[in-house]
Amino acid sequence: MRFQNREEGGRLLAERLRPYAVDASAIVLGLPRGGVVTADVIAEQLDLPLDVMIVRKLGTPWQPELAMGAIASGGIRVLNREVIDPLRISQKQIDEVAAREEAELARREKLFRADRPALSLSGRTVIIVDDGIATGSTMLAAIRCVRTQKPSRIVMAVPVAPPSTCRKLGSEVDDVVCLSTPEPFKAVGDWYDDFAQVEDHEVVALMKKAAERTDLVAH
Repeated sequence: MRFQNREEGGRLLAERLRPYAVDASAIVLGLPRGGVVTADVIAEQLDLPLDVMIVRKLGTPWQPELAMGAIASGGIRVLNREVIDPLRISQKQIDEVAAREEAELARREKLFRADRPALSLSGRTVIIVDDGIATGSTMLAAIRCVRTQKPSRIVMAVPVAPPSTCRKLGSEVDDVVCLSTPEPFKAVGDWYDDFAQVEDHEVVALMKKAAERTDLVAH
């Protein structure tokens, strides 16, 4: 299955996630940047609140696109020993990359939320959305960060991911909705016609729109 763009991925996921529309506790979390575009469509179609889950990939020192782990808000760090050990990446190198990414995480947290506090996840059904998964490091960091906030249920929803990654992450959540699990799997962008980079200002605009939508419902 190929997707026209992230919005189409969101529309198709929303159809599969329709049963959660009647869950008064449900909330959608998008992983910036691209996952927020997909998550926004789901939140709008199911009339659910939207927030961001800030996660940063830890790329290897000489190949930043290759994930050796990820970090998330609240000091969560997930390391991929299958990448780190064969490449003999030292703890010092890991810490240097993590320090840079923690600074970027803090910048995005402030930028994307503006002055709005993070929505409470305690006792809620939390639907974590990305536009696709490769190694699963960033999604795993997000799941573990959400888990610390004691939700009642965690759902992982993505348009596309490798079968092995879906199986691995499935043991960490209560429900998995993955529309396509192609094999062989090289990169998420290979399964989209349009996979243009999402810019900060686009995420800011989506979060502002979502906050206004939630305020209207509340009043």
